[in-house]
Amino acid sequence: MLPQMKIGYRLPARLNRKVGQAMHDYSMFSAGDNVLVAVSGGVDSLVLSGILSLWQKKAPIHFTLTAFHIDQGFWRRDAAMSAPAKAIGQQLLPFGLTLEIAAEREIGEEARTCFLCARNRRSQLFDLARERGYNKIALGHHKDDLIETFFLNAIYSGNISTMIPRQDLFGGSLAIVRPMAYLEKTEVEQIASDLQLQPVKNLCPLSEDTRREKVRSLLEKLYEDEPTAKSSVFSALSNVRREYLL
Repeated sequence: MLPQMKIGYRLPARLNRKVGQAMHDYSMFSAGDNVLVAVSGGVDSLVLSGILSLWQKKAPIHFTLTAFHIDQGFWRRDAAMSAPAKAIGQQLLPFGLTLEIAAEREIGEEARTCFLCARNRRSQLFDLARERGYNKIALGHHKDDLIETFFLNAIYSGNISTMIPRQDLFGGSLAIVRPMAYLEKTEVEQIASDLQLQPVKNLCPLSEDTRREKVRSLLEKLYEDEPTAKSSVFSALSNVRREYLL
């Protein structure tokens, strides 16, 4: 039996302020928004679902939330496994959210890479948003993700860029928003513990052997040596001195 959300739970004030500041700084939500929350089953997307559900109840504006999961189908390879969507959906019920599910668009297994897989899911989410009238897609990325992406792009792609808290697409008809952009991974895990949320295992055979994992390991060593490095790097992402770049 899966644990249930604590009745009357409120985000700790310090973390609530961080979420609210990110939403305010990037004008993430407006009255009448139809928001698609992408839920993979990882702890980050589960926590995002909980946070947005809590905010929806107290916000001075009305917006809708729909949780959506793209089923990659890896569980079908083993008769002993069950669909991750079942465990995900049960954990969303206390938030008043019903999980909608779509099968992943087919990718040739010989061609599957993390990049291609992510691009395929994103494209599918865009199409779902357009077909069903969603104007916002909410993703569960946090501060550590943004920093890791910066280093991933610099090391492996040779460019200076990262994910941004709000990204407007298709002439402004759709926006990707990341309400947890100011939260650190440890803070997301704290909320997950408070809400008694359990991550649903990622069954992808490549999930533990990625470039992101390598970058994460490098950064962990850096933070051990320089405890203030994370804060400084994150500040640097919005303090770019273009005149000193090639």
